[in-house]
Amino acid sequence: MESKAKTIVLVSPALREANNGNWHTAHRWAQFLSGDCDIALMRQWPAPAGEPARHGTPRAMVALHAGRSAASIQAWAQNFPEKPLIVVLTGTDLYRDILTDREARQSLALATHLVVLQDAGLAALPEAWRGKARVIYQSAPALKPARKSSRRFGVLMVGHLRDEKDPLTFMRAACHDYPAGIHFDQIGLALEPQFEEAARATAQRSPRYRWLGGLPRAATRQRIKRAHVLVNCSRMEGGAHVILEAVQSGTPVLASRISGNMGMLGADYAGYFEPGDDRQLAALVRRCAAEADFLARLQRQCSERAVLFAPQEEKRLVINLMHSALNMNADLHIPAAPLQRL
Repeated sequence: MESKAKTIVLVSPALREANNGNWHTAHRWAQFLSGDCDIALMRQWPAPAGEPARHGTPRAMVALHAGRSAASIQAWAQNFPEKPLIVVLTGTDLYRDILTDREARQSLALATHLVVLQDAGLAALPEAWRGKARVIYQSAPALKPARKSSRRFGVLMVGHLRDEKDPLTFMRAACHDYPAGIHFDQIGLALEPQFEEAARATAQRSPRYRWLGGLPRAATRQRIKRAHVLVNCSRMEGGAHVILEAVQSGTPVLASRISGNMGMLGADYAGYFEPGDDRQLAALVRRCAAEADFLARLQRQCSERAVLFAPQEEKRLVINLMHSALNMNADLHIPAAPLQRL
């Protein structure tokens, strides 16, 4: 196939084998832009020595992760200082790295455009860089809601087991006392040995808990759809993909009260617990299982946020962002329009 005239470099430290939120964002954006641009999706830029050059001279770079992609961002700025450099900020960027890491902060300075993945992310940016930042919520196709089991109340957490996701709070919550029929499932690879040990110990201690390990995305979405509630225990989030997948599947969310989760679900959402507080989480689970009105309230509040997570809206904003960066209205075949923030 003949290469398209415009090549966009899309750098993601996580590619397909990682099966995490960064990869899914990179893959989606590549699909959104591939109709009009030749996409070079890679872990680093320039490609390591010995790898064949598969694309022509690039017009712009999109880099996920200000910290982990810092070397690619610096190399681009040195080689193409006049060309667009779009940096998409993750949770560890916003809530950790840009506070302490010089290279992550330099990525903010070098970027021509910044993207955060939920509204509260703007406030986490140093004020000097907010003027070049945009909010683009991630998306997932809506699934037809499942008929939930009336005998088994399913509580599900999804995410690779690592410190930022705080999987131990979910495990501790699973060991509290509950009425019969409440069950806890946890999906995700253990990225550190202590989390695998903790998961196995929790399964031995509590028969209501299962660790299912890593599962394919399609299977995971079906489990999210069938769960009664999805739990996000994270200590930091840029914009949790699993939250929007739950919303788009008709499953209410219980989430740690952190900036990234509040930016996804709204400040007045009724399903928050304090980070690391397994007692509060356990109390919310019991309430969801016992009070149909409370569960319906969470469901209603999630449904009101679903418009933010529609794939056609994310695609529109991504294309508008690239249109703004390249000033190429006619080539992208979209109406000229300013970038918009939800």
